[in-house]
Amino acid sequence: MLIDSHIHLDAAEFAPDRAAVIETARAAGVRGFVVPAVDRASFDAVLALAAARADVCPALGIHPLYVMQAQEGDLDRLEALLAARVARAVGEIGLDHFVADLDRERQLRFFTAQLGLARRHGLPVILHVRRAIDPILRELRRTRVCGGIAHAFNGSRQQAEAFIALGLRLGFGGAMSYEGSTRIRELARSLPLESIVLETDAPDIPPAWARGERNLPQNLARYARILAELRGIEPEEVIETTGRNLVETLGGWQPR
Repeated sequence: MLIDSHIHLDAAEFAPDRAAVIETARAAGVRGFVVPAVDRASFDAVLALAAARADVCPALGIHPLYVMQAQEGDLDRLEALLAARVARAVGEIGLDHFVADLDRERQLRFFTAQLGLARRHGLPVILHVRRAIDPILRELRRTRVCGGIAHAFNGSRQQAEAFIALGLRLGFGGAMSYEGSTRIRELARSLPLESIVLETDAPDIPPAWARGERNLPQNLARYARILAELRGIEPEEVIETTGRNLVETLGGWQPR
């Protein structure tokens, strides 16, 4: 089953044609969509989308790029929703050390609080790890969670193996389409397929053939073919295994 493990279908970029975008992706073979919130304001939109569509899996969390405007009460609201079992994962959460003027201490405080919520409620995490893999791994060793995904993984093999050892899987997507992304392509080729899930991060991270354009979930089918070519296997094996990996990570959720 081909499932997009990370897509922001609630984003404003999809407001004009969201239904058509989803149906085009489904026509391309994409059967499900994991939609992570990024802040309290998006919690309701993500939950509404999931309530309206059985092929959407909701995750709730406060993204590191949004912690500057977040309030302490947002964590209370998040915990109440997690306790109500309306989400299948805590995300998108993590750290971002790429954007220079973000308060790293505040990022860390929100991240560790949300890791604690994930552990308390027995939920996997969906992690934003840009330029911050080592500090994220440090916190994951301190607060063990029941699995999750390192979204848009772009680290070393040693870091990849550290995530896998902690029971997490790695998200691969549009970066594989760039021939210059040699490290990512080599990791996609050589890491255990059981440790990989596919993602678009649409509308962000467009592939090589749509550079500078809005990324679309229909591209996931082509990502599956790229991964199959890199590994020298059939696309059907990639689709079956990565889909099973994601279902397992999400505690058995499957799109309908």
